[in-house]
Amino acid sequence: MTRTIWLASYPKSGNTWFRMLVANLSAKDGKPADINDLSERGGIASARGPFDYLSLIDSGLLTHDEIDCLRPRVYEQLASGADDDEYDKAQDVPPVRFIKVHDAYTVTSKGEPLLAGRRGADGAILIVRDPRDVAPSLANHNRSSIDDAITFMNDPQASLCVKPNRMHSQLRQQLPGWSGYIASWLDQADIAVHLIRYEAMKVDTIGEFRRALEFAGRPASDEAIRRAVSYADFSEMQRQEEEKGFREVPRPGAGRTFFRRGEAGSWRDELSAEQVARIEAAHAPMMQQMGYELASAAVLARTA
Repeated sequence: MTRTIWLASYPKSGNTWFRMLVANLSAKDGKPADINDLSERGGIASARGPFDYLSLIDSGLLTHDEIDCLRPRVYEQLASGADDDEYDKAQDVPPVRFIKVHDAYTVTSKGEPLLAGRRGADGAILIVRDPRDVAPSLANHNRSSIDDAITFMNDPQASLCVKPNRMHSQLRQQLPGWSGYIASWLDQADIAVHLIRYEAMKVDTIGEFRRALEFAGRPASDEAIRRAVSYADFSEMQRQEEEKGFREVPRPGAGRTFFRRGEAGSWRDELSAEQVARIEAAHAPMMQQMGYELASAAVLARTA
């Protein structure tokens, strides 16, 4: 049976890059996989389509909380292969199904894991990125100011896809702040979690990718891994986006790209001292736990 692995990350932390690495393990014809042709079987857990199809209910008629109470049943069906010959007929059944997740690891009003615990997946790969680099990337993605992005990242009540009077293509996703999101996955005991730091992937992409695949139980030769890393190089993804666009960009606009910089530490020339201090004041304990060195003297004094 196909193993299901959640690919969890706070938005703009490297999830799409990892998915491109996986896609390029099976790249054909000696060329990189198309950034707009990622397998829908490895889509996002909050997609509305699979929920409606498998629950036989129009999610537009339900409240967010009512949907959440049904989501565990959907993930149980997906994990059991309910869509292998139905929802996604065109795809070959993979040895491991990687499913993107931006939801924090939460429980429903009925007290069960939103993502169905071990009945919904065999494990999770959690990708973490320095929140100071996340902020400008998130601002670009949302067409917001960096200050607004920081406010969102610092909000323990934040959620995606909750605007009233609008039918989002995805279901509500709760993101209880950058720190809260990471803690939600690391503190749960339902499924095993493999932690990857974005910065470590930049330094040793082959090694980090290989260890993640071993955790997931996805066999791949050294040659296939090296080829995937080469084909999923950031410059190649930028080239493809410039040439034909990227469908995951919300509300595309002139000069606005998904694959923006992809660097580690670029916050140093993008954030003001006040913005750095706001992020560190809200997330210092988790940043230190994740190995990120604090820059703000005031925050350093308080955590000493």
